[in-house]
Amino acid sequence: MIGLGRQFHGSTCVKNASPTMGNMVMRILLLGSPGSGKGTQSSRLQKNFNVAAISSGDLLRRNIANGTEIGKFAAKEIERGAYVSDNIMIELITNELRTIKRKNWLLDGFPRTINQAIALDDNLSLTGQPLNLVINLQVPEEVILQRIMDRWVHVPSGRVYNLSYNPPKRPGLDDVTGEKLSKRTDDNAEIFKIRLQKHRELTEPLLEYYSKRNMLVTFTGSTSDEIYPKIEGELLRRFGVENFNQGGRPEIVNEEANNIPLNDV
Repeated sequence: MIGLGRQFHGSTCVKNASPTMGNMVMRILLLGSPGSGKGTQSSRLQKNFNVAAISSGDLLRRNIANGTEIGKFAAKEIERGAYVSDNIMIELITNELRTIKRKNWLLDGFPRTINQAIALDDNLSLTGQPLNLVINLQVPEEVILQRIMDRWVHVPSGRVYNLSYNPPKRPGLDDVTGEKLSKRTDDNAEIFKIRLQKHRELTEPLLEYYSKRNMLVTFTGSTSDEIYPKIEGELLRRFGVENFNQGGRPEIVNEEANNIPLNDV
């Protein structure tokens, strides 16, 4: 995505620096390929900023499990083998935003296509909550593939282990229950390369769309520890220190080693 929006490589920012917006409300969309660490960055932003994170996938599952009216509609579409319609997803998101008492929010997992982006923007504008920043995580493909190849999961709990930086205490066994770990069926290089290619095809128009609206900032790095400080600095520059949690800055550590799952893969 070279040339789109602003790009952060190391400590260097290039192209189209936006003016400071100090102390504005955060309305952020988080983009990135499977395995790029969106879930990890979302967790850190929740800890360090007064921001509510909304995962479209979690939101959908919760409404289905709770049997809400819109959840029942979504469940019927899934039972028919269809994708959940854009209208339902947008209604889920806007309903959730109405319940958030805090003004700052971070959206992850939707939109995934240009048509979804346009429809979501129209709806958010009508409700007076338009996006004002789109963060794109750019991680080298070889790094993502290595993460996937080294990943093992404890399916019942969702705990994620990685042989490179977060291995289980006993090989092949969950640290808490002692039960066997397993591999996801799509956790192999060939299948995941296809997923990454499909993601790129869908995301490139999205990045161009948001870049033209001067909302896109791309952060590049090989680890979450490398990328997060750049995101934090950009948020402080744009939105001011009032949005930063003042109760003591958490130490930046390897959050994957604490079993925070990369829930976007």
